[in-house]
Amino acid sequence: MRLSASAVLASFLAANLSPALVQTPTKSRQPVLGRRSATLLKVDGLEFKDLNHNGKLDLYEDWRKPASARAADLVRQMSVEDLAGVMLHGTLPAIGGAEASIGRGSGYDLARSKEMIDGKRINTFITRLGGDPTLIASSNNALQEIAEATRFGIPLTISTDPRNNFLYTAGASNDAGSFSKWPETTGMAAINDPALTRRYADTVRREYMAVGIREALSPQADLATEPRWARLNGTFGEDADVARAQVKAYVEGMQNGTAGLNSGSVITVVKHWVGYGAQKDGWDSHNYYGRYSSLTNSQLPYHVKPFLGAFEANVAAVMPTYSILENITLGGKPIEQVGAGMNSQLLTGMLRGKYGFQGVVISDWGITSDCSQQCREGMPAGQRATPAQIAMSWGVMDLPRPARFAKTVNAGVDQIGGTEDVAALLAAAKSGELKEPRMREAATRILQQKFETGAFEDPYVDADAAKKIVGNPASLQASADAQKRAMVPLENRSHAVPVKAGAKVWLFHVDPAAARAAGLTVVETPEAADVVIIRAETPSEMLHPGYFFGGRQHEGRLNFRPGDAAYDALLKAGKKPVVMTVYMDRPAILTEVKDKVAALYADFGVSDAALLDVVTGKAKAQGHLPFELPSSMAAVAAQSPGAPHDSARPLYPYGYALK
Repeated sequence: MRLSASAVLASFLAANLSPALVQTPTKSRQPVLGRRSATLLKVDGLEFKDLNHNGKLDLYEDWRKPASARAADLVRQMSVEDLAGVMLHGTLPAIGGAEASIGRGSGYDLARSKEMIDGKRINTFITRLGGDPTLIASSNNALQEIAEATRFGIPLTISTDPRNNFLYTAGASNDAGSFSKWPETTGMAAINDPALTRRYADTVRREYMAVGIREALSPQADLATEPRWARLNGTFGEDADVARAQVKAYVEGMQNGTAGLNSGSVITVVKHWVGYGAQKDGWDSHNYYGRYSSLTNSQLPYHVKPFLGAFEANVAAVMPTYSILENITLGGKPIEQVGAGMNSQLLTGMLRGKYGFQGVVISDWGITSDCSQQCREGMPAGQRATPAQIAMSWGVMDLPRPARFAKTVNAGVDQIGGTEDVAALLAAAKSGELKEPRMREAATRILQQKFETGAFEDPYVDADAAKKIVGNPASLQASADAQKRAMVPLENRSHAVPVKAGAKVWLFHVDPAAARAAGLTVVETPEAADVVIIRAETPSEMLHPGYFFGGRQHEGRLNFRPGDAAYDALLKAGKKPVVMTVYMDRPAILTEVKDKVAALYADFGVSDAALLDVVTGKAKAQGHLPFELPSSMAAVAAQSPGAPHDSARPLYPYGYALK
């Protein structure tokens, strides 16, 4: 159980005033001590790391003591400058890539990393490094070695956006690479088997830990109630009860149980508190034009419900949404028109007060950054936005930067994501806008989780073993099986599937080698085929190319029309029987497709091999739609962004699957 704000302060005082607490051990089994530069101390026949290099055993170095007492002792020794470093969640800088400024490349820039770790005293970072697991693991070990040599030897907590699924969007997810590749979480909701979701998260947990990642910036407990929304694919669908059970199972798998953090846990951050799925007109609040959520008071409890599953599983951390909730009143008062990361009504009043959350609150990335004219208006035509335009300081853009930091922490955020601007946080402290006791409270919460996960004892991993754990055959098979199960059968006229072995097939966006491996004969034209197999995805438009995220996200229409490559392939098939699957990163409108195909599936991320196993009858699609599929864009525009499955006359209702 994590401590409330008052309990955190009480434990801090107890650690400094109570001899009994200091002297009473809680455990005595010698743990493995991973070290590079720290010397060992021997006390009572046991070994401890001398992390602050003072030649004696400090309470925070004593692994026999409770994590709360160790955190309080460490915070007692820290300066305001030290506290500021703990309260920032930076980005590990990369080298050798076009997106090195946001952490993607061939490796870490160790010189710049050292300046952040040793110079700025930051000890929590997101990694966006991909590629070989051994490289990731050894690179993370190199960073831990830098951290071990700092004044207090505080280990790094290295986090990641999701990296075990299909859709990759800069700033929201990582390419899966060697990691096991599961369907999107919407696909896990389509299967609706919490035990499988727990196994999925447990697999991801083991892969993360193998490369030194100890914090997951997931899951999304947001609800998919606005079908045009670009982040919908990361949710567990639009039903709050299903999402609640799925979120709970995910946290249990990732944190290695339900009792809170332990040495086998990956710190789990449930997001985005709250109402993110109800985006006004479907625009995403990574963008200035999408900064509002249209959630209503009556809909708010429904959108809170999935978070209750995370709380039941003792989730370690919560991330607030970027969005401004424009229609909500709390306690009879209109909600302040600022993003949730700076909203004390949502964080201190609701999250900590009403729901009693005791863990760490970490902001989403960029909420204290400067939103320039290009951030607000987009880049001129023909120019692509760069990471320099990223800022989501909605409602406080005109405040001085230190004031934004103060407002964020005073609202209830313990750690600010996506920044290394220690100077701005210290300026807020120096001005008096941010009080030192609040900083000590926040740092205590953050450090306690490092102690609970055993990072102070051994932050290092076996780099050679990482490749054996990440994407091992059993995990790859389990993830492929889940891809198949998650597919939803929508149509199968005249028993078009299963496709018989040896059938001649014309393919669109399906690898011919995979088709041949499945026992099919690939032909060059639809006219020569017995069956046409088409892979498609939900249509979208590029409506905001001048914005960093708007130029990368799927926005706009959901309906097929001539000019869409997959739809044109469907028309090209003529009268040949067509088997079509549509990747549902958003709910596709299939009105123009339904009557032109022999067999139709919804998928949530599936490999060619897994797809063909289903098409040829070697595996069975078992999913049910985790959101309804509307019949028209007019119906989409008329529905409420915050209400589930409420469009008029949906083509396929929520929960549908062909029987």
